[in-house]
Amino acid sequence: MTGPIHDVVIVGAGIAGISMAAHLQDQCPDRSFLMLEKRDRLGGTWDLFRYPGVRSDSDMQTLGFSFEPWDSDDAIAPGGDILDYLDEVVAKRGLESRIRYNSSAQSADWKPEEALWHVTVETPEGWETIRTRWLYMATGYYDYEQPYDAKIAGLEEFAGEVVHPQFWPDDLDYAGKHVVVIGSGATAVTIVPAMAETAGHVTMLQRTPTWMASKPSRDKVANFLRRVLPRKPAYWLSRKVNTLVFSLMYKAARKNPQAAASKLSGMTRKELGEHYKPEDFTPPYNPWEQRLCLVPDSDFFQSIKQGKASIRTAHIERVEAGGIRLTDGSLLKADIIVTATGLQLSLGGKIDVTLDGQPITWGEEFFYRGCMISNVPNLTFVFGYLNNSFTLRADNTSAYTCRVLNHMKAVGKPVAVPRPPAEGLVEGPLFPFSSGYLMREIHQVPKSTESLPWRLNHDYLADCRDFKRNGVDDGNLRFEDTAQSPVERAGEMA
Repeated sequence: MTGPIHDVVIVGAGIAGISMAAHLQDQCPDRSFLMLEKRDRLGGTWDLFRYPGVRSDSDMQTLGFSFEPWDSDDAIAPGGDILDYLDEVVAKRGLESRIRYNSSAQSADWKPEEALWHVTVETPEGWETIRTRWLYMATGYYDYEQPYDAKIAGLEEFAGEVVHPQFWPDDLDYAGKHVVVIGSGATAVTIVPAMAETAGHVTMLQRTPTWMASKPSRDKVANFLRRVLPRKPAYWLSRKVNTLVFSLMYKAARKNPQAAASKLSGMTRKELGEHYKPEDFTPPYNPWEQRLCLVPDSDFFQSIKQGKASIRTAHIERVEAGGIRLTDGSLLKADIIVTATGLQLSLGGKIDVTLDGQPITWGEEFFYRGCMISNVPNLTFVFGYLNNSFTLRADNTSAYTCRVLNHMKAVGKPVAVPRPPAEGLVEGPLFPFSSGYLMREIHQVPKSTESLPWRLNHDYLADCRDFKRNGVDDGNLRFEDTAQSPVERAGEMA
């Protein structure tokens, strides 16, 4: 085997990968690292999604990195601006030379006798194996190549164009046309007002409504702080304020869902006036049992009030040449159908991960501190918060991984592996949400207990307290000279 042994290989050059690279520079400057990106440019989600109106679904004070202030006045930012921000961070830190584009990690096998991961990578030049002491999976949690197929009957019979937001064509002309957007999540709520600006009419066809809330695209507090404080302290403070306020609002909604539902319904009724229909805006679940849809500057509501867009709550019988036949017998005419029907969950970017050649069944293992997996050595995942900005988890996971790496160096141990207690762990609820994309593939996700550290927590502030109070060497994360193969470990347990 030739070629260098890297200290860390980061799979993915989106928000999570860039965060880890920056944290390594700051906290582990003596470690070598390489970023593998299967696409031809950085950005991850923000390069993949190019549908009309694509934007952040949370404020940029928390979607931005902890180490690099977001300087724009827009707190809810267009996708292109977010991509520019990521480009600037990479350029400022000289990370471009650390990224290998068009390099798709296909498999990773842990070699216990070497204490190394062997990562098999497909490149335009062919296949190669890269060795690394630590594998950092910054791959996100959904399938980039294959979105969820809602299996809509008759879709192949449609005479117009069918578009999925994940694969938006650059040359789609929808000016003056009738568009039906199937779905009611954040993507649909974003696409509808953007397309309605030039389309003849846009209808959002939903089976069930989604809780929505309007918010200004500009954060007055953050912008004020930037005027009166230096750049970094202003950003740090606005980030703290936003995370605290959001945490209080989320917990209040979960504690008293009836009050939260009444508040959200009242806000939407006020936004729409005579255009408000309870059946279109009253979901069959409580607020924050699925992610709340953000409506910046009321754009979605404005499109409805202006007659440019409308909502239809109904079930599809089948698609016909001229549109969508609903179960009530009516035909919803369309020139273009946008299938904003959801994502397909995928853990670890579909990379085949094995321990000494033995497959790992993720659903049989447990999360450890929200980012490592029981019995899997020298590997970190980034699984974003479902109720908060993705970057908050990415930054926490990056900083924690760097602390683990530094502890390994201090104690002279090349392996760190979470080992569950001998009496075993009691499984608890994995997600606080009931979103379809989570429930469909929950079997492939590691398990979670009721309490830390063996819990996939969805409380950012609680995680910050845990990382601060409880050190790396907590008795659960074992530091070893080699990591046993699954066969060896099974023999010892017998």
